[in-house]
Amino acid sequence: MKILANRNIKLLFNLILFSMLAVTLFSLACMGFGLENAAVCIWLASLCMGAGIMAFCYGYFKEQNRIMEAAVEQIREYISGNKDARIESNAEGELYSLFHEVNALVAILNAHAENERRAKVFLKDTISDISHQLKTPLAALSIYNGIMQQEAEGIPAMKEFLASSEQELDRIGNLVQNLLNVAKFDVGAMMLKKASENLSEMMESVKKRFQFRAASEQKEILLDGDETLVLWCDRGWLTESVGNLVKNALDHTDPGGVIRIEWKQAASVIQINVKDNGSGIHPEDLYYIFKRFYRSRYSKDTQGIGLGLSLAKAVVEAHEGTIRVDSDPGRGTNFTMEFLIPTKL
Repeated sequence: MKILANRNIKLLFNLILFSMLAVTLFSLACMGFGLENAAVCIWLASLCMGAGIMAFCYGYFKEQNRIMEAAVEQIREYISGNKDARIESNAEGELYSLFHEVNALVAILNAHAENERRAKVFLKDTISDISHQLKTPLAALSIYNGIMQQEAEGIPAMKEFLASSEQELDRIGNLVQNLLNVAKFDVGAMMLKKASENLSEMMESVKKRFQFRAASEQKEILLDGDETLVLWCDRGWLTESVGNLVKNALDHTDPGGVIRIEWKQAASVIQINVKDNGSGIHPEDLYYIFKRFYRSRYSKDTQGIGLGLSLAKAVVEAHEGTIRVDSDPGRGTNFTMEFLIPTKL
């Protein structure tokens, strides 16, 4: 029987069998010699046999419980991130066969995880190489476009065409940069370099980045917040995140629109809001708005590919913050980022 392949189970059965055999022989001997108190002796022997069997079973199940607890602890270790955690499975028996299969499953999962990690690294390196290869011709095209814009003074049609061309070049540049950033997040290569940063200065740099576009589209970017407020963050990544929200706002507001960047301290959090009075977001899209490559069927935007908001969310969560969106179709959208203020215990 397979159940008897385990040494401990076989020992338990042998002890129980030995106890029963001993009590049977003792009972036969008592009856054979005609002892006056044979019944009492047999009863006492049976009681001792029961107590012995109970003791044997207790010892066996206690050992089984120890083995199971050790197995559970190894499983918890693996779930916690220890990829070298394994269950001891050197003995024979059905339970150890199960442990062996669990170890085999762990090895398969580790192999799949390693293959996925290598695939992500390859993807990140490939996208990085392509991005760097694209940046040089894009820079050259921007220079050529600028030269042609100077030469096109006095030719309205040509100037308008070159302005559109400049926007498309900027769009391609943003797309390349977002793809590279997303690849860094996927492979875990994004390193945050946190410092105490002045939010007013950061938001001013975001405004300057989009000021030319806003002016050319007859839109306005307004700043409002405490000029002394500081946040423990990675300046580059967080301004990139806020910049993506501002770009999204510009994409969805008409000429005359206003984009407001506000920041304040509220209770135990620092809050940053990016508001606009644009077209808003359809209620059906709110749940999916931060998903990568998501494009709403209600959106009139034909330029974006759905990376900016996903990247913004990843950056905020990397700072252990939260981001949410409130929108009223036809009236505007408000993105709210919140970051806990570190406390000294």
